[in-house]
Amino acid sequence: MIIRRQFISVAAASVVAAALAPRPGRARQLTEDEVFRDPDAPVLGNPKGDVTLVEFFDYQCPYCKKSHPDVESVVAEDGNVRLIMKDWPVFGDVSVFASQAVLGANELGAYKQAMEALMATPASLSQDDVKRLLTSAGLDLSKVAEAVRRNDKKISNLLTRNYNQATAFNFAGTPSFVIGKMTYSGVLGKDQLHDAIKQARTK
Repeated sequence: MIIRRQFISVAAASVVAAALAPRPGRARQLTEDEVFRDPDAPVLGNPKGDVTLVEFFDYQCPYCKKSHPDVESVVAEDGNVRLIMKDWPVFGDVSVFASQAVLGANELGAYKQAMEALMATPASLSQDDVKRLLTSAGLDLSKVAEAVRRNDKKISNLLTRNYNQATAFNFAGTPSFVIGKMTYSGVLGKDQLHDAIKQARTK
């Protein structure tokens, strides 16, 4: 886990621009629409916001879960930010299971309900924990499982795109963020998030 911020500036030769540029061995370049407008990635906050905050996270990452209330609070306080949650399950099989389950719930219109249930638990998770937490949140596990099966390719492709984007940005762990023309690795406090959003509006 890296606790640091990486600012994108003219002097730093824009990591965002570098990630979006063509690379040898990659069939095509990553586009801004793929990062900021993936139609399959869940969007919270204001869908028409003038700034997009992208968070790469893992349901077993204690830093992600600890900082999540601050992220949501800042997005709510601002009122004009699109929050895109990009599952990057780097903590193993249970993380993948959790991501698949919540993305399955997304297909049922219950993304926030499922996501919040897992993010509210500070401890590491087992598959049984995931099932218990989703059930406690009022979700029907049989319907979630069916949604995952029905949308298996869609969910798998989304997780693959998220992984490819995170590695293109050279992120080393979760949470990691893209806000405007800057990337940030590690936990951002409320003041840091407000500052990053403010800077994004000036670029």
